[in-house]
Amino acid sequence: MKIMRHTSILILLALCICSTEAADPMADFCNKDTNISKSSQISANVDSLLAQLVSKTASTGFFTTSHGKGQAQVYGLAQCRGDVVGSKDCSSYIQDAEKQIHQRCPNQAEATIWYDFCFLRYSNKSFIGKVDTSNGIIFTNPWNVSDVTDPQNFKKKLGALVDNNTAQALVPKNVGFGKAETKLSPSVTLYAFVQCTRDLSKPRCSRCLAIAVGNYETICGDRQGCRVLYGSCYVRYEVFPIFYSVGSNSRMNVGAHDTVMTQV
Repeated sequence: MKIMRHTSILILLALCICSTEAADPMADFCNKDTNISKSSQISANVDSLLAQLVSKTASTGFFTTSHGKGQAQVYGLAQCRGDVVGSKDCSSYIQDAEKQIHQRCPNQAEATIWYDFCFLRYSNKSFIGKVDTSNGIIFTNPWNVSDVTDPQNFKKKLGALVDNNTAQALVPKNVGFGKAETKLSPSVTLYAFVQCTRDLSKPRCSRCLAIAVGNYETICGDRQGCRVLYGSCYVRYEVFPIFYSVGSNSRMNVGAHDTVMTQV
């Protein structure tokens, strides 16, 4: 698989596995080069845009729109993860995202926020339908694969899961989402999923996923888990459950991390 170069990757090494409430995002990106005044028309348009995203995303799990005109126009996208669509939690997740992006990026015309189960983004430049791997976040599980299984077996099983997930995601009815699990041993199961934003065409979704999963080998190496977040796709694997489960404590952020951050 050819891995395309991308800029500004943040590598986050997980120090522990714990649970946190959904109001705490996995990560956010505030473009400091797009600082604006709270009294500006762009700021007012961002507020109106976010209100639209909150009110209209939950019904289908995805919504994209724009607000304003000319140089003050802004564009936005909100999406719940494929296994959350149709649940009442989707609305709560998007509300959390809207609240947190306001707090964390109060003076920017471009911002992105990632949760385990939802994603929200806005910008004063049109990004709808485009592959964005310009700013990446990578979380790495601190434990080695060799602690739970044979590394070669793990690599083979993970490769098969990635192929399965990608094939699922490219089926139109699955709207860019694919998930699967496989046994590494009688006591260890490997879980994995991929997710594209639903504005991407099939070829562009495939391209984004190829770039994202390429990090599994080059950066995550022999770790038991890895998740890669981009502006237009999100991939993850772990040796513990990571799928949304109706009836469980779904307001918890599955597998959240305390982290050390390095930018390269």
